[in-house]
Amino acid sequence: MKVRLIAYTPDPERLIAGAAKNCYSSTDVDGIFEGLTDDKVKSFLGMLTDIGHESPIEHVSFSFAIEGVSRSLLAQITRHRIASFSVQSQRYVKERGFEYIVPPEIECIPEAKEKFIKAMEDDQRTYEELTAILQQKHFNEFLAKGFDEKKAKSKAEKKAIEDARYVLPNACATRIMMTANARSLQNFFRLRCCNRAQWEIRELAEKMYALVYEVAPTLFSKSGPSCVDGSCTEGNMTCGEACKVREYYKSMREKLNNN
Repeated sequence: MKVRLIAYTPDPERLIAGAAKNCYSSTDVDGIFEGLTDDKVKSFLGMLTDIGHESPIEHVSFSFAIEGVSRSLLAQITRHRIASFSVQSQRYVKERGFEYIVPPEIECIPEAKEKFIKAMEDDQRTYEELTAILQQKHFNEFLAKGFDEKKAKSKAEKKAIEDARYVLPNACATRIMMTANARSLQNFFRLRCCNRAQWEIRELAEKMYALVYEVAPTLFSKSGPSCVDGSCTEGNMTCGEACKVREYYKSMREKLNNN
């Protein structure tokens, strides 16, 4: 898995503080950012957290490039609807020897890993066979419609992989471009950094968290799973390890602060 923070709102914490100041001050637009020292920025962000006023946080956004994750993860992350996604298309990109993600619990058992890899190889072979069969059918049809061979071949392949992709597994790797505002990210971290989140999306969430914390440490100082800055919200489904989780995030932040 590779995750990069490729763009974000410049000086995000100061912008949020300015938006908050706008809500509580009679100052005109020209004076909103006057006097916003680092200490006052931290004060505004702390106030927003304390009173639960989260809308100013929506003014800043972060964009990520995500690679080496599964289509299974894609199905989960796109449930976070207040975000924007651009995903590598299996409709337009032919999967030639597709990469795939092996779950750790399968990776550590030789017998399970062997069966898993065989299933991936079988899927690849079936995908290629289906593509070839469909492509020949569509090629003949496009020739009959008067297309030249080059155009007919191109259109036939594109149409063939539209249907052949249905045999590809959830493990198939993909690439994602994701943009979300800070408020949505805080909600994402609350849900997906939790020990009860599925392992792959939890790993992604932790990597994303580390990246944005380095840019806006005050803004994300209390982010993470719900138990980091409060009580667990999982009820009877709790992992029972809130103290360990808090220590983990405390250690992560200290390490990032020292970088």
